Amino acid sequence: MNEHQVTETAQRKNESEYAEAAAMLPPVDVIEDAAGITLYADLPGVPKDKLNVHVDAEALSIEGEVELPIPADMEASYVEVESPRYRRTFSLGKELDRENIRAEFNNGVLKLSIPKLERAKPRKIEVRVA
Repeated sequence: MNEHQVTETAQRKNESEYAEAAAMLPPVDVIEDAAGITLYADLPGVPKDKLNVHVDAEALSIEGEVELPIPADMEASYVEVESPRYRRTFSLGKELDRENIRAEFNNGVLKLSIPKLERAKPRKIEVRVA
């Protein structure tokens, strides 16, 4: 193998790794109220079985793989994104309740409801006359 072949092989490997790692950022809306945070992520083309939502001590991750079926009698003549997938990670504040996150997925929109911990919710303090 000559130097040119080694360089070309390394370049193809790097392109392959980049294609594996490359992902689109889904657009999101984040709404906060006294009860917690509601996050809406647009994931068009992602079926429910290809959607993964993970939470750990510090982060919330959304990953989804788009399914774009090409009819048998057609062939793609130009493809910008070989393996279309979405990936986005968010830092979670310590005031959020990671144990009670709820997720709904409807028509390509993921809705995550992340409640605040009871101690972090605003509360009204009764003022008494002394």
